[in-house]
Amino acid sequence: MIKQGFEWLRRRELIMLIAAASVFAALWAFLELADEVNEQETMEIDKMILIALRNPADYSDPLGPGWIEEMFRDFTALGSFGVLVLITVATCVYLLLLNRGRTALFAIAAISGGWLVSHSLKIAYDRSRPDLVPHEAIVYTASFPSGHAMMSAVTYLTLAALLSRAISPWRLKVFFLASALFLTILVGASRVYLGVHWPTDVVAGWTLGAAWAGLCWLIERWLQQKGVVEPAPQLLSADETLPRRSGR
Repeated sequence: MIKQGFEWLRRRELIMLIAAASVFAALWAFLELADEVNEQETMEIDKMILIALRNPADYSDPLGPGWIEEMFRDFTALGSFGVLVLITVATCVYLLLLNRGRTALFAIAAISGGWLVSHSLKIAYDRSRPDLVPHEAIVYTASFPSGHAMMSAVTYLTLAALLSRAISPWRLKVFFLASALFLTILVGASRVYLGVHWPTDVVAGWTLGAAWAGLCWLIERWLQQKGVVEPAPQLLSADETLPRRSGR
């Protein structure tokens, strides 16, 4: 029993170390990319990718039939402010129904903090939007980092991480995390296809958003250990069985 307890603690520490290393790696990648963007060293590859997604005879025409273009407009809406707010509210209501009100409050704080970071960085870097191709969606802010890409990562990955800590079946945990990752990639790719972001804007948004989501996950685990946030449900180990009903 004692040996099993030490093994359980060792696995938990290993997971925390891997998560912390991943956060630092993603943050380092963002800083390196931001430095390259400031020095204009990514412009050639940015231009090459944007032009590759356009009709060579007419840069105002994205590759593919009209329904593809319309579909990517739908995809990009999944990273819009209104949609992300609705998804966040729906997830928080679900957490409240699970009697995890403090987890819901943490989710709101984490996502709001990510939005403030994204908006502040846009003001600080003040990169111009792509001017090689016409924009296929309306834009209001600066280009770096991509707000849609970053906030999709912040919102979907953070909510998926919190939901995975609120449920016990591993299949549901994997489903939430895989769905969040897929939606994040889809939204970022749509921003490049529609010509409203340089590819490096999107990659920067992904890396910083993933770093923020990972940091929030680590903080939530620490708060759970302190009893501030509701603890994660316990799984039965392989050698444990459910109690049997006594026969009549």
